[in-house]
Amino acid sequence: MDTCSPRIAVYPGTFDPLTNGHVSLVRRGLKIFDKVIVAIAASTTKNPMFSIPERIDMAKEVFQDAPDVTVESFDGLLVDYVHRHGVAVILRGLRAISDFEYEFQMALMNRRLKREIETVFLMTEYKWMYLSSTIIKEAAKNGGDINGLAPDCVLSKVYARVAELKNGKNCRG
Repeated sequence: MDTCSPRIAVYPGTFDPLTNGHVSLVRRGLKIFDKVIVAIAASTTKNPMFSIPERIDMAKEVFQDAPDVTVESFDGLLVDYVHRHGVAVILRGLRAISDFEYEFQMALMNRRLKREIETVFLMTEYKWMYLSSTIIKEAAKNGGDINGLAPDCVLSKVYARVAELKNGKNCRG
């Protein structure tokens, strides 16, 4: 490997919404990599609360102070996206043993599809081990206090979307 080439990692996910756990992982990733690309998955089996453009805008706002973080979306196979960008590393976070089983399977499949791409795992900070986008959405939908679990600019959008959903508006575009 050319030691003068920048070390770049792609951190993929749905980020619906971006949590403080995600933010922590990206910032910690920047201690290892010169650049982190936050790659927001367009095709997902999940039912997202926010559209791709909304998730991109939120992530860009959160990382506006981090010039070494790029935010974009991708569709199709992650390894194809990573390969097109000339990147050799996928960055993933692990919260618990249940994450490891799924992530291990994905890493092995990605490795089979593109041998030159490695997956690097970072353990989630202890204070965010229980946190997921799904938990934030469910708590907010049911009137729970989610303050401190996501960046303030994201929280305001989650609370606004929950209010819109309660009023029966179709908000995703």
